[in-house]
Amino acid sequence: MHIPDGYISPATAGIMYGAAAPFWFIAAKKVRNNLSGRTIPVIALFASFSFVLMMFNIPMPGGTTGHAVGGTLLAIVAGPWAAVIGISVVLAIQALFFGDGGVMAFGANSFNMAVILPLVGYNVYRAISGRSSATSARRLFAAAAGSWIAIVTAALLTGIELGIQPLLFHSADGTPLYCPYGPGIAIPSMAVGHMFIAGPAEAIVTSLVLAYLFKTGFVPAADQTQSGGAGRLHLLWAGLGLVALLTPIGLLASGTAWGEWEVTELKELGLGFVPDGINRLTGWWPAPLPDYGFPRMGAVVGYILSAIAGVGGVAVLLWGIGRTILLKGHRREA
Repeated sequence: MHIPDGYISPATAGIMYGAAAPFWFIAAKKVRNNLSGRTIPVIALFASFSFVLMMFNIPMPGGTTGHAVGGTLLAIVAGPWAAVIGISVVLAIQALFFGDGGVMAFGANSFNMAVILPLVGYNVYRAISGRSSATSARRLFAAAAGSWIAIVTAALLTGIELGIQPLLFHSADGTPLYCPYGPGIAIPSMAVGHMFIAGPAEAIVTSLVLAYLFKTGFVPAADQTQSGGAGRLHLLWAGLGLVALLTPIGLLASGTAWGEWEVTELKELGLGFVPDGINRLTGWWPAPLPDYGFPRMGAVVGYILSAIAGVGGVAVLLWGIGRTILLKGHRREA
């Protein structure tokens, strides 16, 4: 679901940055009201889980791949606005260091996966769960439904953003300058795989993790007066470490996510051309660890090291953002 640079025009990328920016601003203000030294580790933990979760590629129709996101889970556990910040940080680390998603397209990816996905998922969860008890089966069903609806919605938006590119931006002879496929192909290609494969995976992961959290006494933010959770975070961090060690399972899925092809892969699709924007903009940002690989390391070891490095980067950056928000809040109170 990540949009690489070159697949949307710089104009579209700018518009999507503008669309995401107000939500980042609101999220910072909302989170400031409930943030504390106890909630920052919770946000960092579940955002890091999202980073690792996205490394587990799932086979999709047409020889492509997809992945779960974990955005609704983070919204339920830490609050929807904390999820906006958390998933945005995950996407930033992915784009800047691993070349997953574009730096120019970061606004679009954030709007789809860090804004729309967690906000939709959380509100569906709250609407279905209603006043049910915090550990009821209804809550788990609500979380699964919210997760599925949210990731499908984000996929639809991604398909629309990609699909309108050849309609809006093309050469004089009609050749697309960016994404080569129009809405008739882009939208169903994004929607179908997420409706029937990535969506159910997202729902299962969310409900299973929440079931474990309920069983161990971790109370999600939706069931508290303040954002955050209470539980044995050291055990959850240990569990995340184990999941990170299992990430090479994601390498078993062959193919590339739809709309994320490299130039050489585009040539193999039989299009007969490579859009000029993709030729010019793909790879312009020199990500130090492209494709989640470490120099002179095998694919498996490199993937595990990338998971560990990504978790560290997400956790450190969120800790720094959290402490900055707290510090600004204290200064205003003074």
